[in-house]
Amino acid sequence: MSKRFSKGPAKGPSQRQLRVGELVRHAVSAILSRGDIQDPAVTESLVTVSEVRMSPDLKLATCYITPFGGGDAGPLVKALNRHTRFVRGAVAHEVALKFAPDIRFREDTRFDTALRIDALLHSPDVRRDLEARPDTGDDDEGDAQ
Repeated sequence: MSKRFSKGPAKGPSQRQLRVGELVRHAVSAILSRGDIQDPAVTESLVTVSEVRMSPDLKLATCYITPFGGGDAGPLVKALNRHTRFVRGAVAHEVALKFAPDIRFREDTRFDTALRIDALLHSPDVRRDLEARPDTGDDDEGDAQ
């Protein structure tokens, strides 16, 4: 069997998925910035669309959002998911695809996770452990003879 047809490890999104996801991200951002959705939970907050992940068949778009300036994204995600039919139609008008993808909204928690990891790395316990760690001798330059 040639390499071309062998199944290997999962590789991640294709260039096409990434390109279409970026087009959909721009379209959803434009829809939200224009205020096309008439819902108080959406119009009263500024929303950042940080990423759109497309399914391999390009029929499902998962939009990851965060409220600008932080805060609870739960009510915002629920409100946006109530208006997915409208968003799908608006995206279909702005992005030229064979099929308009179904839209899902999810909270993007990457920023919170990064802040939590950063706080852990800068905590006094980790600093103490790093300072007390004995030298393992892995980087000895003069010992090789």
